Amino acid sequence: MEFIAQNMAPIMFASLIIFLLIGYPVAFSLAANGLLFFFIGVLVSPYSGGSINLAWPLLHALPDNFYGTRVMSNDTLLAIPFFTFMGIVLERSGMAEDLLDTIGQLFGPIRGGLAYAVIFVGALLAATTGVVAASVIAMGLISLPIMLRYGYDRRLASGVIAASGTLAQIIPPSLVLIVLADQLGRSVGDMYAGALIPGLVLTGIYMLYILIMSIVRPNSMPALPLEARTLGHGVLSLIVALLIAGAISYGAYRYLAPTQGDNADILGFAVGVIVIYVAAIVDQRLRLKLMSKLAQQVVIVLIPPLALIFLVLGTIFLGIATPTEGGAMGSVGALIMAAAKGRLSLDVVKQALASTTRLSSFVLFILIGARVFSLTFYGVNGHIWVEHLLTSLPGGETGFLIGVNILVFLLAFFLDFFELAFIIVPLLAPAADKLGIDLIWFGVLLGVNMQTSFMHPPFGFALFYLRSVAARVPYLDRITGKQIAPVTTGQIYWGAVPFVCIQVIMIGLTIAFPQMVMRYKGDTVDPGTIDYQVPQAPGLSPLGTPPANNGAAPAKGGVPAAPGTPDLSQPPNFGGAPAEPAAPAPDLSQPPKFN
Repeated sequence: MEFIAQNMAPIMFASLIIFLLIGYPVAFSLAANGLLFFFIGVLVSPYSGGSINLAWPLLHALPDNFYGTRVMSNDTLLAIPFFTFMGIVLERSGMAEDLLDTIGQLFGPIRGGLAYAVIFVGALLAATTGVVAASVIAMGLISLPIMLRYGYDRRLASGVIAASGTLAQIIPPSLVLIVLADQLGRSVGDMYAGALIPGLVLTGIYMLYILIMSIVRPNSMPALPLEARTLGHGVLSLIVALLIAGAISYGAYRYLAPTQGDNADILGFAVGVIVIYVAAIVDQRLRLKLMSKLAQQVVIVLIPPLALIFLVLGTIFLGIATPTEGGAMGSVGALIMAAAKGRLSLDVVKQALASTTRLSSFVLFILIGARVFSLTFYGVNGHIWVEHLLTSLPGGETGFLIGVNILVFLLAFFLDFFELAFIIVPLLAPAADKLGIDLIWFGVLLGVNMQTSFMHPPFGFALFYLRSVAARVPYLDRITGKQIAPVTTGQIYWGAVPFVCIQVIMIGLTIAFPQMVMRYKGDTVDPGTIDYQVPQAPGLSPLGTPPANNGAAPAKGGVPAAPGTPDLSQPPNFGGAPAEPAAPAPDLSQPPKFN
């Protein structure tokens, strides 16, 4: 009994892992494990030597935990249903299809062009939807048949689609960043600002990998044939249009700078984008042929999602809206985009609401189970056990970061990012904070690491999403009429391995170059360069100098007094009789006399 009482925390944690590995639902495993060990902890607490602080009245704290600011009244988590709804509506609106078709033709003449297009569109969808399932399924349905049609390697095509879809986990407005910010007790806006550069760097590394593979194995990713480029040529026209838009943006910036200050650059960029977008629509409708067909299509297809990104992220970064308000505006923007394309219907709204309700309920139940588990785990001093275990790792801060990332990487084989965020992160955060690690940096680092949970064989959800839409049996291609071989599960798994390695490299880069994340703090100010100037009130001498007497007679005590200066040693006189002189101070060296 004494052994169980004094080692309750590790036994409780190990039993939770066993429950999860057996296959019980995560939310119920957390809650049942917490209640079971609460009962055991109350019974064995007399044998614990004071290390267990559990009693039956403590269960009364559970309703407060459920309805308090951590669960039901948590405004931060309200952003999750908003961004989920926005992503699903955008996926139904056909935005991904238009983007993939247009960007694919833009990059089509070069080797690996379709792969570049998938990565580029994956980053755009990540910045608009924030939902991995929507991105992977959309690109799997649209891009995978085209890549197979033109001879792409099946492993490469599968891996690039799955990896590009997981960019929604690290590029704002990511759902996992919202959850991490909540669990770490930090601002979602700061988490978004810190994750932006690492997300873009990871996108660049994906493209670098495609470039290397196109040189090493050129036959694995051929260029699009000429007959497939239905939009024709016109890259030069697009470059000219972008240069004109840039010139207009710069002119608007110079015009607005005197009145708008720091916001002039963003407003000037918005003016340039609006002008080129209107020009492309007018050119297309009136058939003026000022721009090539390719340039028209690229501008018309790219501008709406970019505008939606600005509506959501731009307002958050400028401090105009909170993440929850940004998600609400993004949902309205997604509905407007779907209506503009003629694809908004009652059925689409019902599907989006149903999917949003399922995901939000899933998150809520896991969070409630996590509160039950943490009540007991903290009652047996489990947080102290975890903190001592992690802070005693060799290597200090670096050793802690390496050890934690290895732990999260291994757990990601069996748990998804919500489970990791609600179970593991609350245990890791106190130890990181005690070591002086910036929690925004730590959260972004964990976000990059948790991204691998979608790519891990055999339980990676991105791989499951792609498997659900990839061909399982041979089929006839509707364009070429050729029979296309199916994509096997093994090819999907092996295709994910290089991108999992790239994500591990990104974890190392985030540790080695923390300024990628720490830029969220803005420019640092050296206190030694600050010039302090205290304004002087009229009639007072500067600080550190004796008061001027201006020829006045010395006041009582020998201190010169300025003319007209009141005698502050006396009480004020408001027009009545002259104040009486102060009574002499008593002689405290003698005993008091009572006459």
